[in-house]
Amino acid sequence: MVVGAGFGGLTAARKLAHLPVRITLVDRRNHHTFQPLLYQVATAGLSPGEIAAPIRWIVRGRRNIEVLLGEVQSFDLEKRVVKLAGGEIPYDYLIVAAGASHAYFGHDEWEPLAPGLKTIEDALEIRRRVLLAFELAERQAANGGSPMQLNFVIVGGGPTGVELAGTLAEIARRALASEFLSIDPKTTRIILLEGGPRILPVYPEDLSRSAEEQLRGLGVEVRTSTMVTGVEPAAVLMGETRLPAAVILWAAGVAASPLGKKLGTPTDRAGRVLVLPDLSIPGHSEVFVIGDLASLKDERGNPVPGVAPAAIQQGKATARNIARDLQQQPRENFHYINKGNLATIGRAAAIAQFGKIHISGFIAWLSWLFVHIFFLIGFRNRLLVLIQWAWSYFTYERGARLITGDQTLPSWQELQREEHQDRKTS
Repeated sequence: MVVGAGFGGLTAARKLAHLPVRITLVDRRNHHTFQPLLYQVATAGLSPGEIAAPIRWIVRGRRNIEVLLGEVQSFDLEKRVVKLAGGEIPYDYLIVAAGASHAYFGHDEWEPLAPGLKTIEDALEIRRRVLLAFELAERQAANGGSPMQLNFVIVGGGPTGVELAGTLAEIARRALASEFLSIDPKTTRIILLEGGPRILPVYPEDLSRSAEEQLRGLGVEVRTSTMVTGVEPAAVLMGETRLPAAVILWAAGVAASPLGKKLGTPTDRAGRVLVLPDLSIPGHSEVFVIGDLASLKDERGNPVPGVAPAAIQQGKATARNIARDLQQQPRENFHYINKGNLATIGRAAAIAQFGKIHISGFIAWLSWLFVHIFFLIGFRNRLLVLIQWAWSYFTYERGARLITGDQTLPSWQELQREEHQDRKTS
């Protein structure tokens, strides 16, 4: 049984399908999401259907894979059953690849005010807030009000935060620059906050420095060594400093799925399961944990990163070890092969690390583009994304600028009240 149809779980299921076994694949959504491109949906560059595919379609033709839509509640490792809301499912082998969610460091009350980016729903909510902020500012100015200063604040200088900041700057200064009559989108401030001394801390220092320079070139304000101490409906607090914000986005922390702790085995501080070298858990060799939910160090003592390539490699390794069990052969330990790191910043701006080779700028961006196109599932998705990116590159247009759902912004009334008070005191 495989829990989770992310990169790791889906890879494991597809590899196991070649063996004489029956596979049950359970996920609480009916689609696989290509998470590295979620920010493109959040910033109106792509539509959800271009970075997601139905799980049943992905595993079509494999008659030994049964796909179930459901949410796992708990595990009984002694009885070897997985408990869902509608009943129990027995297993001989269990692969848990439930992924991760946002971490607000004990302040879950910040989540409604500062959404993170892990799912399609998150991306659509971010898109709604970003586009709605411009629309509300235009309406206020058109009705005779003073133009509202729009501040977009992104908390967290990792890859997701950098991608969001760079793309939002391009939207404000390029895509929307000439489409409003009463406001000037180019005056929007894009502010990236990072608690550490530099952005993209997992990259070498020269690439972090290059990324910051490229962001500043796009008009992003980068503030490092800046700890967020509070989030309000229309502001971010940094100690005694209060930064007004129309939109606040969270990219600062990741917490493992709560399913990890329900396995009853040791976890690290982030809730990731401490797995053995073959990715199984202590005391239950038939249970594997892979992907973002697994905590493991490589041969050099470095943590295996929670990225898609690592999850894919773990899915393949787990399937091989199950096959070796069936053939009564000894298992092999997992060895992570780092094939490189890529982070995009904006149009023709990115950084790349391939071993000792460090690249930044247009060449790095091209590398990032082709790698992501290659890993997208389905020829149709690859073709559509390539066409959209080519169109956006030459025209700066964003093809999915739709505001759906509620047309209120959590920060707006508070911003208007503060602006009114400022006018009265001035």
